[in-house]
Amino acid sequence: MEASKLGLYFEEFEVGKTLKHSLSKTIFECDNNFFSLLTMNHHPVHTNIDYAQKNQHGKILVVGTLVFSLAVGMTVPDISGKAIANLGYEEIKHLNPVFINDTLYVRTTILDKRESHTKPDRGIIYVETIASNQNGLDVLSFRRKVLVKKQIIK
Repeated sequence: MEASKLGLYFEEFEVGKTLKHSLSKTIFECDNNFFSLLTMNHHPVHTNIDYAQKNQHGKILVVGTLVFSLAVGMTVPDISGKAIANLGYEEIKHLNPVFINDTLYVRTTILDKRESHTKPDRGIIYVETIASNQNGLDVLSFRRKVLVKKQIIK
C-alpha cells in the first residue's frame, strides 16, 4: 500500500501553474452558526433569518472569515502540506456573498517562488487562491507566502 502524499516539496511548485484543489465544501447552517458562536461574531445578518430577510441580500450571509478559513483549509493537501510556516496573508478580498448551502471550490495559482536566503532546506512560494461557488462565481481571493520544505538539500 502506498502512503498518501500530503503537500508538495518546494521543487515541485511550478510558477504559473494553477492547481484545482480536490476538496470542496457545502456550507450548512450549522457550520455558520458554530463558527459565529466560536468567533463571537453575533451580527444578526449571520444568525437571524428575520433580520437578514429585511436587509440587502434577503437571506442569511455566511461569515466571511468562515469562507476564508475553509478556502485555506481546502488548499492544505496541495499547498501547505509540507509547509514549515505560513509567512503572511495579503489582499484578502470578499468578491461576492456566500449563502447557506453554497458549495465552495478552490484553485490556487503559483505566482512566484524563491529559495531561502538563510536556510538551504527550504524555500518560499507565493500563491493566489480563489474560491468560487457552485455556479462558478468567484467569492473570495487572497494571496500568501508559504515557507516550504525542500526535497533535495543542496
